[in-house]
Amino acid sequence: MAKTNPAQFIQQVRAETAKVTWPTRKETITTTIMVFIMVTITAIFFLFIDQILNFMVQTIVSLGS
Repeated sequence: MAKTNPAQFIQQVRAETAKVTWPTRKETITTTIMVFIMVTITAIFFLFIDQILNFMVQTIVSLGS
């Protein structure tokens, strides 16, 4: 690996950062909303699974009493 001094490193970082395609404000907002929707759907899904498993365990435990 070639050794570079700190000034060259900073120049290379700036050059690479300039190549990045940054999302627009609209794309960022849309993506953020989609993430919140997916998190909500996932949380509801796991809530139902947890309730079903809780019911099953409670049923099994009550059979032993």
